[in-house]
Amino acid sequence: MSEPRALVVGSGPNGLAAAVTLARAGVPALVYEAMDEIGGGTRTAELTLPGYLHDVCSAVHPMGAASPFFRDLPLAERGLEWVQPDVPMAHPFDDGTAALLGRGTEDTAATLDAVDRRAYRDLMDPLVERWEALMIDALGPPLRIPRHPLLMARFGLRALRSATGLARARFRGPRARALFGGIAAHVLDPLERVPTAAFGLMLALPAHVVGWPFARGGSRRIASALAAELEAAGGRIETGRRIDDLGELPPHDAVLLDLTPRQVLSIARDRLPPGYRRRLERYRYGPGVFKLDWALSEPIPWTADGCHRAGTVHLGGALEAIAASARAAWDGRTADDPFVLLSQPTLFDRTRAPAGGHVAWAYMHVPHGSETDFTEALERQVERFAPGFRDVILARSARTAADMERDNPNLVGGDIAGGTQGLRQVLFRPVARLDPYATPVDGLFLCSSSTPPGGGVHGMCGYHAARSALRRLGV
Repeated sequence: MSEPRALVVGSGPNGLAAAVTLARAGVPALVYEAMDEIGGGTRTAELTLPGYLHDVCSAVHPMGAASPFFRDLPLAERGLEWVQPDVPMAHPFDDGTAALLGRGTEDTAATLDAVDRRAYRDLMDPLVERWEALMIDALGPPLRIPRHPLLMARFGLRALRSATGLARARFRGPRARALFGGIAAHVLDPLERVPTAAFGLMLALPAHVVGWPFARGGSRRIASALAAELEAAGGRIETGRRIDDLGELPPHDAVLLDLTPRQVLSIARDRLPPGYRRRLERYRYGPGVFKLDWALSEPIPWTADGCHRAGTVHLGGALEAIAASARAAWDGRTADDPFVLLSQPTLFDRTRAPAGGHVAWAYMHVPHGSETDFTEALERQVERFAPGFRDVILARSARTAADMERDNPNLVGGDIAGGTQGLRQVLFRPVARLDPYATPVDGLFLCSSSTPPGGGVHGMCGYHAARSALRRLGV
């Protein structure tokens, strides 16, 4: 490989996506990763017992399967296989039933209150019909003319409102409201804020077109597939190479930072103009997460039958309780009835545990930077819908919000989304600039989830940042 013209700091999915985009365009890219293992949030490890494989952070990948960038790469040839659960997501209730986010809108509607079945199809079917075009525009920089302006305008009428507002306006029964609220609650912002409805729609949509899959063998397969594609295009990666200051980098034409604003300020502070530096300092991070991983002797004993067929389960009951939980974490509190997001990959991917064993994980939103262990509260919520759950636990691994940041500095305060996603910070992420990926420093670009389109394993932040760099390089 010739001397690299482009350098990427950080090997999360966006850093790798940026490097792949550069290398495929003929610009050799070298990636520096501080840890001994690539992947950032897409790593897999034996966190509990030998042979039990747990995803360290990101684990379920609807946006990965839907990503226009990922879909354009031969990742299957590089070893990435998506595993599709029978049901993308289940939302159980205290009466022993569950609403199911199914592979089709009709399947989903059948599990809702009769009064809302047509309303759900009317909401989602127009998006399903043009999902590929919608993904291209919705996962791009917001301050530009969309390729499909009428489609985006129609989407905006639904999306530019709060999740609670859309749920209450569209649905009359508690099941549909709770189902939509739980999907929207993947975002860390309060559900009464605009545009949380957009996140509910953008996460529900892939279930009906590409599913909510896992990577067979763990999320590390995503990183390894991207790394293989990078190497095939002429790029390379150096692990165990921590960059604390831009002055440590060799000569280059462009450097792309897969880092959130806090880390950018740390390694580039003296080079950034004061005005830009102050705006980065005002960037807002959201609540953190508390995460549990379990090694299990058998599958979780759910009361609701649909949960046994689901890859992801949302635990929180009614919309009001879900919204209260999100608001509490935002306000620096913890709800008595926390909303819990849970996944059980070994129901569909037997490579992750020894014969007869299972793994599962769950997380709940907690105050930013919390050092508190919420094991009791989280497991109590699982027991509510799966009596006897604690009896099948062989071992557990608990990580507080502060632990999440210690493991991955990009998860500031345990924020897994790279910063809050309120309307202003969605439109102007990380700061207000026509090109949000370029900085005032010539040749310096940002490509983390703190740039558009934000959190999720889709690689689009890295892709768009690399395209910005290529334009500046005249390639």
